[in-house]
Amino acid sequence: MTITNKRSSAPRQRPPMPTVADIVRAVTNGEPAVRITAYDGSAVGPETAAIGLHVASERGLSYLLTAPGDLGMARAYVTGDLELRGVHPGDPYEALKVLGDGGLQLRMPSPADALRLVRGLGWERLRPPPPPPQEHVPNWKRTLQGLRHGRGRDAEAIHHHYDVSNAFYEKVLGPSMTYTCAVFRSPSDTLEQAQANKYDLVAGKLALKPGMRLLDVGCGWGGMVRHAAREYGVKALGVTLSREQAAWAQAAIEREGLSHLAEVRHLDYRDAPLEHFDAISSIGLTEHIGLRNYPVYFKTLRDRLKPGGRLLNHCITRSDNRTSHRPGAFIDRYVFPDGELASPGKLVSAVHDAAFEVQHEENLRVHYAHTLAGWNRNLVEHWDACVDEVGIGTARVWGLYMAGSRYAFERNQIQLHQILATKTTRLGESSFPLRPDWTP
Repeated sequence: MTITNKRSSAPRQRPPMPTVADIVRAVTNGEPAVRITAYDGSAVGPETAAIGLHVASERGLSYLLTAPGDLGMARAYVTGDLELRGVHPGDPYEALKVLGDGGLQLRMPSPADALRLVRGLGWERLRPPPPPPQEHVPNWKRTLQGLRHGRGRDAEAIHHHYDVSNAFYEKVLGPSMTYTCAVFRSPSDTLEQAQANKYDLVAGKLALKPGMRLLDVGCGWGGMVRHAAREYGVKALGVTLSREQAAWAQAAIEREGLSHLAEVRHLDYRDAPLEHFDAISSIGLTEHIGLRNYPVYFKTLRDRLKPGGRLLNHCITRSDNRTSHRPGAFIDRYVFPDGELASPGKLVSAVHDAAFEVQHEENLRVHYAHTLAGWNRNLVEHWDACVDEVGIGTARVWGLYMAGSRYAFERNQIQLHQILATKTTRLGESSFPLRPDWTP
């Protein structure tokens, strides 16, 4: 008699579909400080929490699962598949503060939990959905635009961030149209007062006087150029890679009757006129040029500065030398493609290596947190107009980016440094006084 083993022909059943709450519990330590709800009716976290996250769709869950971390959350949030509750989308700072201060402690699930989740979810839910249109292409695709920090690729990165809409920036930045850190003499200063304070501080450090010639590289909408011409009688030239910025700035110069002193050109800083300017300001450009380009960048500026002239370099920095100079995925894909930040020490070294003499250095970290809070307030106040101008997804990106940056400045994760240097001659002449000749 022959005995045969017969295997059951019944199909293997998929384990029960895990709820969103099950997934959250598997990837977090302890109970979240925020209330997390989902389209499937599940929930986790205290019902009385002031801040809530709602996963509104299966697509939102797929975004979160296929790009864990800030990129997946950004994709889901920008598309509306992840909702933040208890905050305005123009200023989600309080939500980011709770999450960043340990309100949601993520961990890797155990191998058994991970396998169970994958089997229950099914591979179809682990297939990445198309990213939202606000997302820039990944780094490997950017090679089609040229090498990192090559001229063409830099121009495309600047276009992605700065050519959103001049009307949108007018609402967010306010009348000064200044997209860099302000300087607050007092917490009661308005954003406009603080931006004027910043320009006066830069002008003072550069010792600007009537008749001097100023080059402002990465000039944005021409705020420093117009301020220097209007308030100090300086003949100022600004250059920017953004066509829309240059057009807006030149129109503002003509509107204010400053054409005899001020000009803004659509130009790469490397193509700025080879003339000896009395002073050079760089306010918010260094973040875009890349660390490997520091030698070329500072040499380019030095070649355009007269002997004894002053350079003021104002830029965001890392708070240490250990953190990667590359930004996180959200910032790289949605805000500053190819942006890079160095520590202040590396910047000072690069300035010295370009044969400048550093005379003064100042950290304005806390001032940038105040500045960002002001921009978020403006976005909230003009939310409907901003959404009409750029769309709900882009408006969400900006609210998230500015609030997150404010948190990072407050927590000393990033800083803002001004470095003042002189083109000191071989004989040691710098024209710098014994003590600083500006008002701190």
